Amino acid sequence: MQEQTTAALTGLGPLAPGLDELLIAAVAGTKAHMGALYLLPPDERVLLMSSVVGIPAPIAHQWARVRLEDPVPAAAAVRERRLVWLAGHEDVARRFPGVALSLPYHFSVAAMPVHAAGADWGALVLLWPEPHPAELTPHELEAIEAAARRMGTLLRRAADRGQPLLPASRPRILSPRRDAPGDPADAAAAYDYLNRLPWGACAMDMEGRITFITPQAAALLGVEPADLLHMRPWEVLPWMGDPVFEDHYRQAVLSHQPTSFTARQPSGRRLAFEFHSDQTGISVRIAPDLTAPPPAGEEQSHTADGRTLRADALYNMVHLAATLTRAVTVQDVTDLVADQVMSVCDIQALAFMVAENGRLRVVGARGYGPGFVDRYDGLPLGAPTGSCDALRSGDPEFYGTWEEYKQAYPDAVRYDDMSAWAVLPLITSGRPFGTCLFGYDRPHMFSADERATLTSLAGLIAQALERARLYDVKHQLAECLQASLLPSELPAVPGLQVAAHYLPATREMDIGGDFYDLIRLDDTTVAAVIGDVQGHDMTAAALMGQVRTAIHAHATAGASPGEVLAHTNRLLIDLAPELFTSCLYVTLDLARHRATLASAGHLPPLLRTPGSAARCLELPPGLLLGLEPDADYTTREVAFPPGSLLALYTDGLIEAPGVDLDQGMDDLAGHLTRSADRPLHILAQLLIDQAESVDHRTDDIALLLLRSAP
Repeated sequence: MQEQTTAALTGLGPLAPGLDELLIAAVAGTKAHMGALYLLPPDERVLLMSSVVGIPAPIAHQWARVRLEDPVPAAAAVRERRLVWLAGHEDVARRFPGVALSLPYHFSVAAMPVHAAGADWGALVLLWPEPHPAELTPHELEAIEAAARRMGTLLRRAADRGQPLLPASRPRILSPRRDAPGDPADAAAAYDYLNRLPWGACAMDMEGRITFITPQAAALLGVEPADLLHMRPWEVLPWMGDPVFEDHYRQAVLSHQPTSFTARQPSGRRLAFEFHSDQTGISVRIAPDLTAPPPAGEEQSHTADGRTLRADALYNMVHLAATLTRAVTVQDVTDLVADQVMSVCDIQALAFMVAENGRLRVVGARGYGPGFVDRYDGLPLGAPTGSCDALRSGDPEFYGTWEEYKQAYPDAVRYDDMSAWAVLPLITSGRPFGTCLFGYDRPHMFSADERATLTSLAGLIAQALERARLYDVKHQLAECLQASLLPSELPAVPGLQVAAHYLPATREMDIGGDFYDLIRLDDTTVAAVIGDVQGHDMTAAALMGQVRTAIHAHATAGASPGEVLAHTNRLLIDLAPELFTSCLYVTLDLARHRATLASAGHLPPLLRTPGSAARCLELPPGLLLGLEPDADYTTREVAFPPGSLLALYTDGLIEAPGVDLDQGMDDLAGHLTRSADRPLHILAQLLIDQAESVDHRTDDIALLLLRSAP
């Protein structure tokens, strides 16, 4: 354990041994069979796996980077600052389907945030083999909480000393605590016992490498024992490249349940394998299979040309496919592919390029510097480059060395010291629309299996990227439409201070239909309006503009608040009978210090007069615009003395998970009461900031504040 622990302390310095010991102790103290520590670097939104116990390196690398918004237990624990407990695979599949798809094995998971001094430092993740009780035992819970607390204390103290919180580029693989070694005579007796058995036996470490094999086992496999020691069986014996073998190896490692399967040698002889595992490795029993052979074609998975598929490639593709389903934007696709593929495939740089108006456009990149982007962004499609050729032909290209690439393209320029490239066309509906470029910092020989795997990955990336590009275009158009329909500036009215804010929903949501306006009617009279069109799309945004225009026209024509809403209602029914709109219309007479209001199903405004607390103004409940052509809208007149503050808002400002609208309005009234004396633009920003801090807003927000001069 010491050799593995001290060999990779880059990044955390003297902090690493203490964290490693706490992780090892947590695994041992809870009798978990695996554990991992994730760290959250300052000012980042990505959890980085720092160290692991009992998790093989290929699986650890697959989960080495986890974004805080990812639907995985570690990220959820940090986001929610609570323990995430999953009692078994069914629970994992229900709450985190992507994780269950990528790791289809039976285990229980506990993810505990590492939190100290008001700051998030990472997450502690522990796994147990099934069956496990439906709840953690008090002892397990106490051990987990104590380990996370001590880890947080260590990390906080290190931060206070100015020590950087930078995990190594790859997680450290730690050895679990072992019992003291037995007497050498016992080891000799165990060796003699194994050699007397009629079947073969071997031992593998957590990475799948053989650490011990009996002569009987080697004879059954048809090789010398020395040929297999310190090697993975499927790397030495091509017929064991069947994904079934690696699948059972992964299942044994992750679930600690006995697994068995049969395989056929090229000679036709069938062998039965049994896997038994614990934290220290895997014991394998190998014997001739004397049962009836399965039907033809059920023993191995092959590609179309007869090559066996590697299980790690299959798992990486499944994992990437699962994660790409949640990619919304092009940047999401870039980040997910970089996080999931680069470390696993030892890729140092990637770039996504698409064809637009006869030129290449770099839409995403990781690992390449600005020189590369400047060179390729805007390059004519007819330029002699691998990316342009792959885009035109639809065929992937692989260059194992710089010399190979230079021979194919004599005028090529080398960027960022890359030495090998995979140039993969991005194809959807049978048509190439772009290329994916993977760069390697050392010469790289691409095997047939690797070429097939990378080409398949490009297919997954192409589908996700095409969806993301369509979303980005749609979202950008909707944002531009909405921004053009909202007032660019509000008119100045003597004796009245005004502040307005609009906040769209979070990035994953479509555009909204909230709107506001301020209409100067004469020197002392002004109309204020706020509304919310049903829906979250471009139709809602376009209708919002028509409603706002109609209200403006009727208001300037001299209609009363009730008449403005009635006229707009009839127009809305003619324009879009299937959409509805809430609206609040207010006329402020600054000379008479009166406000006249009418509502079409909108939330009541809040009014704070000097020396009093803010309160909701109860208005006659009018129907939503667009429901009934003959609807009437009753008005109410209230006093609006000098120094009064009126707040108009949409429901996105007061909605929050677990909070009803009445509570939200009361909270908003409290904020207005406590902060009413602040400058109006600061008060508006304070109210918006509270809503902006919500990670996932499902609605947009409009806010209009009006204060009469004292």
